[in-house]
Amino acid sequence: MLKFSTAGESHGEALIALLSGVPAGLPIDQAFIDRELWRRQQGFGRGGRMRIETDKAHFISGVRNGHTIGSPIALRIENKDWKNWEEALPVTTGDPAKHKAVASPRPGHADLAGALKYNLPEARYVLERASARESTARVAVGAIAKLLLRELGIEVLSHVIAVGGAKLPDDHAVSIERLRELHAKNEVLLNCADAAAEEQMRLEVDRVLRTGDSVGGIFEVVAHGVPAGLGTYANWDERLDGQLAAAIMSLQAVKAVEIGRGIHAATAMGSTVHDEIGYDAAGKKTESSDGTAGFTRASNNAGGIEGGVSNGQDIIVRGYLKPISTLRRPLQSVDFKTRETVKASYERSDVCVVPAAGVAGEAMVSLTLAKCALEKFGGDSLVELRRNYDGYLQQLREF
Repeated sequence: MLKFSTAGESHGEALIALLSGVPAGLPIDQAFIDRELWRRQQGFGRGGRMRIETDKAHFISGVRNGHTIGSPIALRIENKDWKNWEEALPVTTGDPAKHKAVASPRPGHADLAGALKYNLPEARYVLERASARESTARVAVGAIAKLLLRELGIEVLSHVIAVGGAKLPDDHAVSIERLRELHAKNEVLLNCADAAAEEQMRLEVDRVLRTGDSVGGIFEVVAHGVPAGLGTYANWDERLDGQLAAAIMSLQAVKAVEIGRGIHAATAMGSTVHDEIGYDAAGKKTESSDGTAGFTRASNNAGGIEGGVSNGQDIIVRGYLKPISTLRRPLQSVDFKTRETVKASYERSDVCVVPAAGVAGEAMVSLTLAKCALEKFGGDSLVELRRNYDGYLQQLREF
């Protein structure tokens, strides 16, 4: 089974990620992984931290001569900002006078709940682990999952469909080719597929920058080339949509998840929502229909998943991101020590992270799909995995 975990603090020495279950023989593209980390750092509205860090993945184990060897993969991502925090966050007993306390919890952040849970006198250590800086490690291991999925002809991409009140029109179809173009760009503004909508999003971010506020939005992750049959309805915790929803919801600041047009479907008639089925006998054995056995759909409102199982269409998952909790114009809070009413603590922060959250969403979707693919097809080596996978595609062609 594919499993991963992360460790590290926002201003600590480094972030660590551990990924196990990757088959042996997978080529590891270091440049691709580092570029995924770069993509996470981009976007209009990012804070000063992104001018400090240049995230690179340093492999410690599990990769030799450019290929995975079947053992757990460990990697390290240096925090360059650590030099400014060594005395404030020492591992051994340090000087209490140099500690940088988070003296008043920020509404919307884990500060207060975490301090209560762990019986901490203030929220510094809560902030350090709850910070979205942790998602950097997820993007690194998610890039490895992407490389694995690429071997199966599956690609995972994202784009931004809303920032605050600025939104991509509902009827604006975004092709997989357009998403590939966005992924390849070397300059990232807000990662929106439509230039006019992106300009409105930029104005929205600019407005909150001037007022000391923050803004959220919606990102969409699209998985292309996924065959029918990943996930199952047999047990509640094995449903693909449930696993994807949990994966996206686990990202910092995500407060809602949508599969396909799930939110629209809740208030629509069934006759307008469910994707009618057809059959293309002539195209059944073409590469484009490998994952669908020749069955076609008139639409994709289900987002590529029915009954907890992928149906061969693009899988579409949306993450709804609340505004960042740290405000330059802080909200009311309470001092941990005196219990007096004060303004919430301010920590250097972004004002908009929707494009970056989309990259982290890609990582979580990739890790989930890679896990489900390995559970279905198995294989301790890439050769064995491909043999099993190709056999399944042949089964679909002959269905």
